[in-house]
Amino acid sequence: MLQHKTNTNRLSYFFSLVKQSLRGDAHDYTQGSIRSAIVLLAIPMILELSLESVFAVVDMFFVGKLGANAIATVGLTESAITIVYSIAIGLSTAATAVVARRIGEKNPDAAAHAGMQSIVIALAVTVIISIIGIVFAADILRIMGASEEVVKEGTTFTRIMLGGSVVIILLFLINGIFRGAGDAAMAMRSLWIASIINIILCPVLINGYGPFPELGLKGAAIATVIGRGTGVLYQCYHFFRGKGIVKVKAVHFKWDTPVIKTLVEVAWPATLQFVIQSGSWIVLAVLVAKYGGTDASAGYQVAIRNVVFFILPAWGLSNAAATLVGQNLGAKQPGRAEKSVLLSTKYNAIFMAGVMLLFLLFSSPIISIFTSDPEVHRYGVQALQIIGCGYIFYGIGMVMIQALNGAGDTKTPTWINFIGFWLFQVPLAYLLVNTFGWGPVGAFIAIPAAETAIAIAAYYYFKKGKWKEVKV
Repeated sequence: MLQHKTNTNRLSYFFSLVKQSLRGDAHDYTQGSIRSAIVLLAIPMILELSLESVFAVVDMFFVGKLGANAIATVGLTESAITIVYSIAIGLSTAATAVVARRIGEKNPDAAAHAGMQSIVIALAVTVIISIIGIVFAADILRIMGASEEVVKEGTTFTRIMLGGSVVIILLFLINGIFRGAGDAAMAMRSLWIASIINIILCPVLINGYGPFPELGLKGAAIATVIGRGTGVLYQCYHFFRGKGIVKVKAVHFKWDTPVIKTLVEVAWPATLQFVIQSGSWIVLAVLVAKYGGTDASAGYQVAIRNVVFFILPAWGLSNAAATLVGQNLGAKQPGRAEKSVLLSTKYNAIFMAGVMLLFLLFSSPIISIFTSDPEVHRYGVQALQIIGCGYIFYGIGMVMIQALNGAGDTKTPTWINFIGFWLFQVPLAYLLVNTFGWGPVGAFIAIPAAETAIAIAAYYYFKKGKWKEVKV
């Protein structure tokens, strides 16, 4: 009876924390229960990225109805646009680390100033990316290994997606500022708005309903840009109305060389870190397309969308660890920061173990949702099962890498990624695909092999503890 009452109380307390996290109530993450701090940050971060992952799968579902060329176009464009995501995540990582550190130091005005300086950097970078994407969209698809049919059908889609890079970068970056400040609920709501609008507009613009014309593949790109743009407008509204943790003033946008320098010093390795990672995934996508053809490429892209669907929520928990590290280091509590990371790692590993079993046991029905083509289905099932084997290690590696990033130690994860992806994953994939003649399956195998090695290396460097001494 006593045990039952205790369990009921625990469950009631957990749900009260969930409600608090969704309301976005102010909380000091440098004091009190670490478990509670993880729940308060992780729940909105997981929900935030869950809907983003839902959109990725919904998008592929509707695009999948347009045929293998459309699937290949979206997949190859997404592979190319990961460079944009890399810059967005790199800047977001820097903003989260610096803003979290200032919040931990109980200096919210300095946190707001650092956040706005990161936006100044982002706007300057985005102009260049958008111009390149608009002018060279067809060439980018060709470099990615697309056939001429795919280039002809998909150039407009690629041009719209790359031309709208500004909304991708700002959405990620501003959410990074909110996360660093501990306002995870605001980050969640902005990405939910963006994703819901995407989900609604995607089938409407692809197929044409009511007054909307049938736009096909380019409709998916337009829906994405409009959705993310709306999310950015929502973020800006809350920034400038001045009621949140981060209160923005006009003076915060004035060029500040010392702050810009600090942000760049943290951001460039973080950006390079994700460029390294995404670049290696581009090589794998090219290998699959070159040695397996359009069917293999389409099956691989369907599988990757499902992989991302479950990785993004786990990434939410990793982001929570990054915020806790930054704020607790700012509050001069490195021991609490370490405990937060280890507990987050435990939770992530448990979640990812469940996903691994799901992929191993139900890969065929999962892929069947997205394609009825037997060859595309076959490759998709192979990719999902093989890549899914390493999910526990993905979960561990994610938290460790993000913990180092959250401390401002972005150089160590960059070296880990460079060695893990470019000196191990890419050569291994080429060896298995080409030399051993395993075709696309060789590229699939290289993914869990590299991710496992990266997780082990990240854990080793985290336990060494040098990240506790980083100043930002």
